Amino acid sequence: MDFLKSAVASAISKGPAFPYSFGERVDIDQSIWTLHNGTKREDGSRCSIFSFDVTANKSRLPLAKNALRKFRTLRHPGVIKVLDTVETDTYIYIATERVTPLGWKTKRKAVSEESIKWGLHNVAKTLAFINEEATSVHGCVRTSSVFTTESGEWKLGGLDVLSSMKEEEAVIYTYGSLTPDSGRYAPPEVAKGGWDSIKNNPVSAVDSYDFAILVIEVFNGSFSGSEQVGQTKGIPVNMHASYKRLAHANPKTRLSVAHFVEQGRKSGSFFDTPLIQLTDGIDNLGLKTETEREDFIRELEAVAEADDFPEDFFKVKVLPELLKSLEFGGGGPKVLSLVMRIGKKLSDEEYEATITPVVVRLFSSPDRALRVCLLDNLPHMIDHMPQKIVTNGIYPQMVTGFTDLAPLVREQTVKAVLVVVPKLSDRIINGELLRYLAKTANDEQPGIRTNTTICLGKIAKNLGTSSRTKVLVAAFSRSLRDPFVHARNAALLALSATADLFTEDDCANKLLPAICPSLVDKEKIVRDQANKTLDMYLQRIRKYGETLPDSVLPPPEAAGSNAPRMSTPQPGGSGSGWAGWAISSFTNKLATASGEMQLTNSAAATFGSDRSSSTPPANQSSAAAESLAAGRTRPTPTFSPSAPTVPRVLSGLRNATPTLSDVDQEDFGDDWGAMDDDAAADAWGEIADSAPNAAPVKASIVSFDDGGEPDFEGWLNAQAQAKTKAKNPLPKGLTKSKPVTAPATKPSVSRTTSATVTTRAKPAAKAIPSKPTKPAAKEEEEDDWGSAW
Repeated sequence: MDFLKSAVASAISKGPAFPYSFGERVDIDQSIWTLHNGTKREDGSRCSIFSFDVTANKSRLPLAKNALRKFRTLRHPGVIKVLDTVETDTYIYIATERVTPLGWKTKRKAVSEESIKWGLHNVAKTLAFINEEATSVHGCVRTSSVFTTESGEWKLGGLDVLSSMKEEEAVIYTYGSLTPDSGRYAPPEVAKGGWDSIKNNPVSAVDSYDFAILVIEVFNGSFSGSEQVGQTKGIPVNMHASYKRLAHANPKTRLSVAHFVEQGRKSGSFFDTPLIQLTDGIDNLGLKTETEREDFIRELEAVAEADDFPEDFFKVKVLPELLKSLEFGGGGPKVLSLVMRIGKKLSDEEYEATITPVVVRLFSSPDRALRVCLLDNLPHMIDHMPQKIVTNGIYPQMVTGFTDLAPLVREQTVKAVLVVVPKLSDRIINGELLRYLAKTANDEQPGIRTNTTICLGKIAKNLGTSSRTKVLVAAFSRSLRDPFVHARNAALLALSATADLFTEDDCANKLLPAICPSLVDKEKIVRDQANKTLDMYLQRIRKYGETLPDSVLPPPEAAGSNAPRMSTPQPGGSGSGWAGWAISSFTNKLATASGEMQLTNSAAATFGSDRSSSTPPANQSSAAAESLAAGRTRPTPTFSPSAPTVPRVLSGLRNATPTLSDVDQEDFGDDWGAMDDDAAADAWGEIADSAPNAAPVKASIVSFDDGGEPDFEGWLNAQAQAKTKAKNPLPKGLTKSKPVTAPATKPSVSRTTSATVTTRAKPAAKAIPSKPTKPAAKEEEEDDWGSAW
């Protein structure tokens, strides 16, 4: 092989310039030529090179020269297209379009029946032209003389003995027997009388017989000899009659190839196929009327859907004509759809070279129907287009559809966003594109609003993490309030699909409140989806809640003396009701309380830890004596049995133990009234802690100055409390002490006050304004202790 290449290069260097480079050799049978794949040096385009070595085949030089002359003079679409030729004393080169020997495929039976018919039709038309128009005989029709182009078309070569019957010294008469294996392919009259016998027979007789042999070869894969001629094995049934007439032994009654084509083109005959019909009309597609073009495209679509037609023909022959009609001939959406269907079979390089430039130009077309068709077919194009083309060529023209007056264009533009997003930059997606989608989310057409919601749900992962939550929450929340039922349902579906993109805090604080109104939507489809979406978010939040700590507060030991003394409710305890946990919070802290109770300076009296808060001091005379010894005159307080006075103890603790003189500085009732609810609860809790065995008595707080009237209200409250206790005993720790029994006779009731203030030498401290407290209402016997408390 290397020797051959060097020899060819040496021959070229000695002869005239040949602007083509030789490539690998292609095997070709029964030919005087050597076939090479080649390229044109100028542009690198592909070609084929037929070479003839004069030195090695001097006896067949007349055949090579005849072929060279006929290739230069004979121009027909069915004959191999010649690009350039070179002839010297040592070699002959013929550069042609890139071709492949037909025998490569027919021997492997790699050609479908429809493609074989189409190929035979092309060869038959070429032979008919040679016989009828050129009054010539090919004389070498066989598989080795037929080649396939890059478009899949069958073209005729092997013009070695092609001769015009008008010539007196035709090559075929003298050198016809020099063709390789001529005896096996020669018709009966030539086998008997030689090539001169063809002068007395019709011009088409030899080529008709050879064409019959070609039919045998392409349908069966090989030809064994003359005994096989006339047999119908492998040949389609509707071709049998015409085929047998082609192979007739008598040349005068033999069917010409032109008549064979005519019979085959009849309705329902073997050449009446969609593929043959469309190949005849593809060249004039741009000249057809609109009606003719629609009919032709309809037929072409039917052919393109079949798998047994040659793909190469559609790529090389049909596709360029369709693109011309689309861009310049007003082909319209139907032509574009067919172009996209053919384009699926192209490689990325082929697609970028043929279809992409046309598509980019078409996006700038003002034709709305064409724009909609482009957007519909964008999924078929996008994979073949590089990101740069999409960003700079497709997207700038596409976004004009967001503001188009036609709703269909706006809707298709929204749908096309899903296709182009993977090839757009983050800056475009989170900037310009979101602004356009914000407009379509408020479009007057409900379908466009719905599709915008679906679009946002599907491109959510492409949005920037900094703005994604804000955009999606705002968009989906608005869609949940849309009057269009499918828009609301689409928002719920989008929320379900994007649940993993939100944090648990966003789910609980922003999304669940937006979803909940849909649970009572008027449409069942929305309610059902709302329940599904809500369950999804609730499960996620509950699962997240299980991972959180029980509390973020510091432990009680490290909280200090001012920490609240409320504990967690104990399930199953005695106080499992609404008040039970509060009671348990007091009793659970008994172990942490240590030291002695100390009253503040503003307290009215001192209570021992061994007596009830409602019991007066045991030694009142001692207290009075101490008061007299201090030089003060103070009336002895009188306790009414009907309304025992209960001093209030503040929760604040002091290090120094107060004396009785300190108690007299301020009004005790004023301090109680000035405390808020929380302070009162703390103070009450301390009393219960310091005296767990004592029964606290609910104090009845009255005004300081009652005008000297008996405290009937306090007496009534005490009676009601006694009845309530008898009916509904208090829980342990909150039992009330027994009230003082009134004497049988009506007692002499003296005025009772919260505290008695005496004059001192020391100026009295400014009294804190007391907070008036409403007297306790009379409790009914039916009320339990809880409601009274």
